[in-house]
Amino acid sequence: MRGSTIVMIAVAVVFGVLSVFMAQSWLNRQADARMKSLQAQTKTVSTRTIVVAKSPLRFGNPLTSQVLREVQWPGEAIPENAFATIAELIKGEKRVVLASMEANEPIVSTKITGPGQKATLSALIEEGMKAVTVRVNDVDGVAGFILPGDRVDVLMTRNADNNGTTDVVLQNIKVLGIDQLADARAEKPTVAKAVTLEVDTVSAQKLALASSAGNLSLMLRRAGDVAEEASRRISITDIGTRGASQPAATRGSFTTIRVMRADKNSEYSVPVEVLGGAQANAAERGDARP
Repeated sequence: MRGSTIVMIAVAVVFGVLSVFMAQSWLNRQADARMKSLQAQTKTVSTRTIVVAKSPLRFGNPLTSQVLREVQWPGEAIPENAFATIAELIKGEKRVVLASMEANEPIVSTKITGPGQKATLSALIEEGMKAVTVRVNDVDGVAGFILPGDRVDVLMTRNADNNGTTDVVLQNIKVLGIDQLADARAEKPTVAKAVTLEVDTVSAQKLALASSAGNLSLMLRRAGDVAEEASRRISITDIGTRGASQPAATRGSFTTIRVMRADKNSEYSVPVEVLGGAQANAAERGDARP
């Protein structure tokens, strides 16, 4: 083999080694740059200690160190009214659970009683609200499928001189308790004799008056449904008509007129279209007379 060939092979080997070395160095620098970039983007999360439930807690359960534990929690996501230590939570007189909690759920002051307080219904009532109990049976109480925490509408039905009427008295009312049950996590239906509702003072007055004027029934709302709907009085004459099942264009085309006679007063639900002109306007205001 000639000497020039050997020299060319040696030069090629040297350049090959240098290329590999330079390529590896470049790859290492890129990896280091990516790592530094990721470290710069990674924000250190500060944590704090809070108290959580060690096991599921239900209404009326006493809070002791055996059912609680302390965990680290992101400082920016600490729930309001949480407790930092078990000692802080259980110091003084005994506290009791008001709202059911699951394992690892933070303990907050709004879900437990104050020191020494009992787990009574009064501790569950929101500020400015009252608790009113109405009597129901297996039908009026939706066959026992209403549970604490549900939302209901209240109906009043009156029967007089074969001219019964039903009105919507209240809408979207929170159920506080069923008989003696106030646990919002209760799952088993129970046929109740009494339902306790959370209302304001005026609504409490309406319920008291309605319960003495007629029979009360409850309509269970779909979970999450809080919208109030337009309603009207339904009378005997509406039975068998299309009513609320009418198309939207004709729905609400009935009005109630009041007929006043010497011996008695009567109310009738009639289609607005059968009334003409000023009489229809008067009927809409409830001022119609025969």
